[in-house]
Amino acid sequence: MQRDYLEFINNVKNLTGIDLSLYKEAQMKRRLMSLYEKKGFLTFSDFYKGITSDKKVRMEFLDRMTINVSEFYRNAKRWEVLETKILPDLIKKSPSLKIWSAACSTGEEPYTVAMIMSRLAPLSRVKILATDIDENVLARAKLGVYPERSLNEVPISVREKFFSKDGDYYSVSEEIKNTVQFQNQNLLSDAFESNFDLIICRNVLIYFTEEAKQMIYAKFSKSLKSGGFLFVGSTEQIFTPSAFGFEAADTFFYQKK
Repeated sequence: MQRDYLEFINNVKNLTGIDLSLYKEAQMKRRLMSLYEKKGFLTFSDFYKGITSDKKVRMEFLDRMTINVSEFYRNAKRWEVLETKILPDLIKKSPSLKIWSAACSTGEEPYTVAMIMSRLAPLSRVKILATDIDENVLARAKLGVYPERSLNEVPISVREKFFSKDGDYYSVSEEIKNTVQFQNQNLLSDAFESNFDLIICRNVLIYFTEEAKQMIYAKFSKSLKSGGFLFVGSTEQIFTPSAFGFEAADTFFYQKK
């Protein structure tokens, strides 16, 4: 059984980039065995054959491994402000934009940015960096395949243009995937790139201490161009934006002076 399991996690890593050895073994084994028994498999070896031969089994496995808490166009009204006010302002100032989706999770956020940008300018004019500390969610993001629940707020026209349906799942178009570069990063300890026009960091800093938040806001400010914007989550309002060289531009949007 142990050899069968070790072979399984090695095969899964080669296939998807997801490293199951990073999880607690006893819990992961129980979770996987519950899933493969439900699907009618008897061993990890049989389960892996099912994952490689049946796309539905593969997607159910991925869903179980990387629980999706994000979605496209999450809090749609804020994305509307980004599309109608913030990005047009940036596009007027610069022929090309550099955008960073920090703590991007399974990729819905940076792909949403790319879809919005495609309506405003050629995608060749935008570079989108998407980072997260978790290698497994990055592997899932690169696959670009999502359950229908992730698309709840996606406009019908966008869904038809940039997604293809396969059973119960939706794949992001290659055009959108090719616009986003995914990279591992620890916001607390790693250096940040510079000269960003827009940094998006939403619903992540609520988990950090006040001291850590202050440090990260200062680093974000330093990484932005003058006139660039920081877009934060609904629970992450900055009460003294001027302390970081920002001024409020709209609800949850801050512009670097």
